[in-house]
Amino acid sequence: MKRLAMLLVFASALQIGAQSNTELIKHFEAYRDQMRLQGDIQGLIGAMTHLNILVPSEARKDTLAYIYLSENQYMQALNTIGIDHKVDDSDIAVEVKAMALKAVKQPERALVHFNELFKRQPSPELAYELAELNMQLQKLDESLKHINYGLANSKPDMKHAYYEKQQPYQVELKSAFMYLQALHLFQKDRKNNIDAAVDILDAALKASPNFSLTQLTKTELLRQKQALQAQAAQTAGQPKQ
Repeated sequence: MKRLAMLLVFASALQIGAQSNTELIKHFEAYRDQMRLQGDIQGLIGAMTHLNILVPSEARKDTLAYIYLSENQYMQALNTIGIDHKVDDSDIAVEVKAMALKAVKQPERALVHFNELFKRQPSPELAYELAELNMQLQKLDESLKHINYGLANSKPDMKHAYYEKQQPYQVELKSAFMYLQALHLFQKDRKNNIDAAVDILDAALKASPNFSLTQLTKTELLRQKQALQAQAAQTAGQPKQ
C-alpha cells in the first residue's frame, strides 16, 4: 500500500512536470514570435536558446547560430554549432562555420567548409571565397583553379562588396576575379610579372571604375616597379670588384 502511494505521487509529479514543460515551451514559442515581430534580435536569441534547452533540435541550433552570424557575433555562432566538419551538417551549418571561421581569421579551417559548400552547390560567389582563402594560404594552384572558374561563370548582374573604405561599395564580380587574377600573377613572380598584373588591374578598372582597391593595388605595384628599377640602376652603376 505504501509502495502504491509512492508510485502515485511519482506519477503525479511527472504529469505536473510534463504540463509545466509544455507551458514553458508554449511561452517561449510565443515570446520568440513576438521578438521576431518586434525585430528584437537579442530577445529572439534568448527565446531560441530557451527552446533549444527545452526541446533540443539541430535545425533550431543551426538557426540560432545563423542569427549570431548575421549579428557579427562569430564566436557565439561557433560555440553554438562547433567548428568540426560533419558530413551530415545542414547547408546552414556549413555556411555558418565557413563564414564565422573566416571572420575570426582561421582561413585553414574556414577553407574546409567553403570546399564543402562548393561541392554541394558550386557558384561564382563561393569560388571567389575559395580563391581568396587559397591565395592567403599560398595555395596558388588551387586559387587559380577557382579564379578561372569565376571568370568563366560570372554574370554581369553578379556583384562583390568591398569594405576597405569607410563607405562599402560593390563592383562586378568578374572585376573582383580579375583583381585576384592580377594578385595571383604578381605572387607567382614579384619581379617579372608586375607589368602583366597592372594590365589586368587596368582592365578591371575599366569594367568597374569605382574599384578603389584595384587602384590602390596598381599604385603600389608601380611603386615597387620603380623601386626595383632604381635598385637595378644603382647596382649597374657600381664599379666591379
